[in-house]
Amino acid sequence: MTTWIISDLHLCAQRPAVTQAFLHWLRTEVTTAEALYILGDFVEVWVGDDILADPQHGAEFVPIVQALRALSDQGVKLYFMHGNRDFLIGQGFAQASGLQLLSDPTLLTLGETRILLSHGDALCTDDVAYQQFRSQVRTPQWQQAFLSQPLAARLAFAEQARQQSTQNKAMHAQTTQPMDIMDVNAAAVLALLRQYDYPDILLHGHTHRPGRHPVQIDGHVCERIVLGDWHDDAVCARWDAHGLQLHTLSLLA
Repeated sequence: MTTWIISDLHLCAQRPAVTQAFLHWLRTEVTTAEALYILGDFVEVWVGDDILADPQHGAEFVPIVQALRALSDQGVKLYFMHGNRDFLIGQGFAQASGLQLLSDPTLLTLGETRILLSHGDALCTDDVAYQQFRSQVRTPQWQQAFLSQPLAARLAFAEQARQQSTQNKAMHAQTTQPMDIMDVNAAAVLALLRQYDYPDILLHGHTHRPGRHPVQIDGHVCERIVLGDWHDDAVCARWDAHGLQLHTLSLLA
C-alpha cells in the first residue's frame, strides 16, 4: 500500500489554483492510499478552529475539510503535524476532517524503515529570533490568551506576523549568507538523530529546499530527506514496495 507525506502547501484564498490542484490530487491519487501525513504549514495562516464557522473567513476551508473527511470515511488514515503557520489547528479541525494530530517529532515505521517525521522549523536554530517567538506561541498560556480574543483581532495579528516574516526574509537575502539562517542547523539535526536512536530517515519540510542528504553519525548512516513547498510544482514523499522516494507533482496542469 502507498503512503504519502506532504508539507508546506500554504493553502489560502489568494492561491486558489494550488487548492484546486490539491483537491484534484486527493481525488485521483490519495483515494487508493493507506495513509496521508501532512507535516505542517498546510494552510498559510490559522487563527483558531472557530474560523470554520465564520461565513466570511471560513468558506475557503470548507471544500478542504470535506475532501479530507471523504478520504477518512473511505478508510484512508490521515495524520497532521503542526507547522509554524498552522500550530493553532486543534481538535475541532481534526475531528471535522477525520484526521489525527501528531506531536513533533513523531517516529514512524514503514516496513522495516524507521522514519522520524518533523515539520523542521525547530531545527532552524540559527534563527534565534524565530526560535524565541516559537517558544512563546507554543505555550498553552499564550494560545489560550490568543484564542480568547475576537476573530478579527486574531486575523489582524496573523497578518502582521506574516508581513514581519516577509520583511525578515528580505533582510536575510541581503546578507553575506543569504537565507542560510533559515535552513536547518547541522548540530541540531545530529542531536535529534541521537535522541531518537539513529532512525534510518529524518523527513521534514519547512525550508522549501527539497532533496536527499546522507548523514554519517556515530558509526551510523542516516538520511535527511526534505520535502518541497507547493507552488508551480510540489515535491512530496511516497512510500510503496520500492521504499521511500521523492515525487514531484506538477500543479500547472
